[in-house]
Amino acid sequence: MTTPISLEAMAASVPDGALIALPPDNSLPSVALAKALVRRGARRLRLLGVPVAGFAADLLIGAGCVAEIETSAVSLGEAGFAPRFSAAVRAGTLVVRDCTCPAVHTMLQAAEKGVPFMPLRGVIGSDILAHRPDWKVIANPYSEAGEDPIVLLPAISPDFAIFHAAMADAEGNVWLGRRRECATIAHASKQALVTVERVVPGNFLEDERLAAGTINATYVTGIAIAERGAHPVALLDEYGSDAAYVADYARMAKTEAGFAEWLAREVFGQQAAAE
Repeated sequence: MTTPISLEAMAASVPDGALIALPPDNSLPSVALAKALVRRGARRLRLLGVPVAGFAADLLIGAGCVAEIETSAVSLGEAGFAPRFSAAVRAGTLVVRDCTCPAVHTMLQAAEKGVPFMPLRGVIGSDILAHRPDWKVIANPYSEAGEDPIVLLPAISPDFAIFHAAMADAEGNVWLGRRRECATIAHASKQALVTVERVVPGNFLEDERLAAGTINATYVTGIAIAERGAHPVALLDEYGSDAAYVADYARMAKTEAGFAEWLAREVFGQQAAAE
């Protein structure tokens, strides 16, 4: 039987300096846990956007929780650029490790498979290689047709995978639905912390309709119930995105003062209301 923990206890289990893998806004981010990390006063976190970072990452960066981010982009989608990320880059307070979408997935897949690296070809000829000394270009050892370079990317195993799902079952399995990339993140990470809308009886792995979209409890470290925990982004067929909420955030977060006002209202104010 799985016993959910509180959102605040889950945030407390993430130490300062941890490497955290976050899915993009179209794939089960846990905004609720990001807000809890802000309330905890987390510091020096290192984020991995898988493969694009969004609302939760910008919130954590703006709150001073993040020292470094590796990702292919940070964006609020239709609401435009991520304002606190942009401000941190301009101020030089954030280390940014530029990556590509396929590269992020390749490094995680290497860790998932338990191998030290995996090859990738698509970045050859791009400027990004000049800024990634940890990516190695070698000759394809199997080529019989002359020069054939290939890039080797090191495995990356985040300390924590953090995401939100519709539900967990009594055995601790988590149903991801069609967003299977979160399973790769969990497989590659040392721990997975998952917020869910609800915990239900039974075992998803014994249900043919649910098993294919389920991540085994073996890969899940902790579960916390957080209703509407992905808000303001959408959660599968549970609820849609809240474009007005994101637009309001984007407008207020353009300035430090506006962001501080937003935090007081939407992060710390919500906690006070709950208590």
